Amino acid sequence: MTLTNTQKTQIQQVIANCLRNKFKNYIPQNNFMPFHFRLLGKDRLALYSFMQSLLTTFGSSIFEPVAAALAKTKFAKVETQFVVGGAIYSNCQQSVQIIINELTINPKPDKIKELELLQKSLSGATNKLKPAKVDLFVETKEGEQYLFDLKTAKPNKGDFQKYKQTLLEWAGIAYTKDKEAKIHTLIAIPYNPYEPQPYQFWTLAGMLDLEEELMVAERFWDFLGGKGAYNELLNCFEKAGIELRPEIDEYFTKFNK
Repeated sequence: MTLTNTQKTQIQQVIANCLRNKFKNYIPQNNFMPFHFRLLGKDRLALYSFMQSLLTTFGSSIFEPVAAALAKTKFAKVETQFVVGGAIYSNCQQSVQIIINELTINPKPDKIKELELLQKSLSGATNKLKPAKVDLFVETKEGEQYLFDLKTAKPNKGDFQKYKQTLLEWAGIAYTKDKEAKIHTLIAIPYNPYEPQPYQFWTLAGMLDLEEELMVAERFWDFLGGKGAYNELLNCFEKAGIELRPEIDEYFTKFNK
C-alpha cells in the first residue's frame, strides 16, 4: 500500500472541498435553448455546462491541490503556484533562445546538454522578468528541485515551442538565483486520454526531451506519491464522487424547478 488511510482521507477531502467550492462559485450560462431543455432537461444541460467549466479549471482547482497533498509525505518541500524568481542572466537568456532556434532546425532535444549550456552561460547583466510561477514545486531532502507545469491531456501542438521556452527559462532563472541548483523542469499531463493505448508522444517529440521533460499519468502521480499512487488516487476520486453524489444530484435538480 502506497498511501496511508490518513492520506487517502485528506486527498478525498481536498477533492470534495474543491468541488463544493466550484458549486458555490459557479454561475450557469443563461442560454435559452428551448428544444434542448425539452429533449434533455435543464438539469442535464446545467450538468454539461458545469462539466465544461470544470474541465477548464481542473488543473488549478483540483489537480494542483491533490498533487500537493499527495507529495507532502515524500518530499521535503511542496508548494503550488511557486515563484521561481524574476531575474535571469542575459547570456543565459540568450542561450535559451539559441536552443529554441536550433530545435526548430534540428528537432533532437537533449535536456541534460541544454542545462549544461545554461550553466555555462551564467554571466552578463541580470535581466528582470515578470516573476515566473510554477504550478507545482517539490524538493527532495537532498535539495533536488522539480518544477512542474501542469497541462491539459491534449495540449495544443502549436504551443510546444512556448512550453519548451518556459521550461528552459525556469531553469535559467533558478540558476541565476543559485548557480549550484539541482533543477528539473517538466511538463506534467495528469492522465492519458488515449488509454489503453500509449500516450501519443509523437505530438510532443521534437521540442521536448520525453524522458527528462515529460511525465504523463501514472509516471507523474507515482513520482509524487510512490509506486501505486496513481491507482490509489483514482480510487480516492471514485470514493469522493460516491460521497458527493447526493449533493451533486440535489444541486442539479434545482435547475428543473
